[in-house]
Amino acid sequence: MIKGLLIGLMAACCAAVVPAPAQGVTAPDALAKSVTDDVLAVLRTDKDIQSGNTKKVVDLVDKKVLPHFDFVRMTQLALGRNWREASPEQQKLLVAEFRGLLVQTYAATFTAYKDQVIEYRPLRYQPSDTEVVVRSQIQQPGGRPITVDYRMHRLDSGWKVYDVVVGDLSLVQNYRGSFETEVRKGGIDGLIKALADKNRQLSSMQVAADKK
Repeated sequence: MIKGLLIGLMAACCAAVVPAPAQGVTAPDALAKSVTDDVLAVLRTDKDIQSGNTKKVVDLVDKKVLPHFDFVRMTQLALGRNWREASPEQQKLLVAEFRGLLVQTYAATFTAYKDQVIEYRPLRYQPSDTEVVVRSQIQQPGGRPITVDYRMHRLDSGWKVYDVVVGDLSLVQNYRGSFETEVRKGGIDGLIKALADKNRQLSSMQVAADKK
C-alpha cells in the first residue's frame, strides 16, 4: 500500500507539463502543486481511467509524467556503488528497465488515491539553489496525515524529481536493497534480467486486466 502510494504520488506530483513563466523557471513547490491539481482533475473526470483502462493510464504516464523524472540520477542512487561497475550499455539498460518498472507499478495504482487531499508546506529557497525538498501532507479521511517529501534538483530543462519519501520510506532506498541482492546473485546482467522479467510480468497483468 505505502509503496504504491509512494510511486503514485511521485508521478502525480509530476504528471503534466507546466510552461515556465517568462521571468524564469517555475518554483518547485508551485510546479508540484499545479501539476498535482491538474492530474487529480484528470483522475476524477476521465471515465476510461475510472473504469480501469490501464493502457490509457500508461499512455498518460508516458506522455505527461516521464519528462519530469530524472531517471538517470534515480537509477544511480538506487544502484549505489554498483552503478560504477556497470558498463555504459548496462547503465543504459538499467535506466530503461527501472523506468519501465516505475511506470508499470504506477499505472497499476494510479486511481487509488484520486480522492486524497494534498496540502503543501511553504518552501523557503534561494533562486540560486539547485536542490530542494518540497514537503506535503496527504489528508486521509478517518486516518492520520501522511507526509510526502519530493526531492528535486534543478537542471537546464527545469526542476526534476529524483526521489520521493513517504513517511520515512524513500523510493530510492526502497529499491537499493533489492537491487543489491540481485547484483550479488547474478551480477549487473542478473539485475537487468530481473527487472526485465518483472516488467514483462506487470505488462501481462495489465493486458489481462484490460481484457476483463
